[in-house]
Amino acid sequence: MLEFDGLHKSFGDVRVLEGVGFGVAPGSMFGFCGSNGAGKTTTMRIAMGLVRADAGEVRWQGRPLDQATRRRVGYMPEERGLYPKMKVGEQVAYFGKLHGLGAAAAAKASDEWLERLGLGARRGDAVEKLSLGNQQRVQLAAALVSRPEVLILDEPFSGLDPIGVDSLAEALLDQARAGVPVVFSSHQLDLVERLCDSVGILARGRMVATGTVEELRRREAGRLLRVVTPDPASSWAGALPGVRVVSDRAGDALLELDAGTDDQSVLAAALRTGRVEHFAWQQPTLVELFRGAVAAPAAEEVAA
Repeated sequence: MLEFDGLHKSFGDVRVLEGVGFGVAPGSMFGFCGSNGAGKTTTMRIAMGLVRADAGEVRWQGRPLDQATRRRVGYMPEERGLYPKMKVGEQVAYFGKLHGLGAAAAAKASDEWLERLGLGARRGDAVEKLSLGNQQRVQLAAALVSRPEVLILDEPFSGLDPIGVDSLAEALLDQARAGVPVVFSSHQLDLVERLCDSVGILARGRMVATGTVEELRRREAGRLLRVVTPDPASSWAGALPGVRVVSDRAGDALLELDAGTDDQSVLAAALRTGRVEHFAWQQPTLVELFRGAVAAPAAEEVAA
């Protein structure tokens, strides 16, 4: 396991992380989600030894990450850490050598990854001549060139076009299939939902939700009910006790039920209007789960 255990960090009077913890199993992908300033980048920098935690630790295979272990970690920072005047192929090979590859092995792996990520024809160009999206691909190649045991990526999809997103997604899935634990942060929650085995939502330095998307959905089970009645009576649901009409468009109603409200009584009321074409709990998207998880602690803080 790659384990983030009870991380705390403050900068002066500002508490950035408060007990952040989660685990990533070999061969799985973990999506690290949170608003700007939530603490995602600080968490990743602690893992890479770029920031010292006030408390807590990051472990790989049961041992705290040290400098030797970090050489086996592929890291992609949010800010591009590339040398702009250096040629693309030479740069990726250089990062491979920094992680312990011999010169020949680093050059070979550099060529393989640049071809894989669609940059084979640009290996002789200086990085500064590339678009921002292609620089992002170079950064990913630099993270992958050493055949890492662990991948930690901060906003890897930022600035990529749809083809670049697909190329990167497939590369990360291949790494996971090979047994590499992959952690990446992203604001593109549709990608997180599509790619990741589990997710963690960070808000104001605290983990407010962790688990698979399905687990998070089950915790929200019973929140929204969709009812489709082709010939509805006007406002048939509005007068039901414990029911709030979220939306109602031509008989396609989305209802929020209070805790303890019997959904069968709602179904009976819908049937009194005529035929019911659809009656099911609405599955929230990761975007909706994220909004709910982030809003909950904020509301608690206001109430306090």
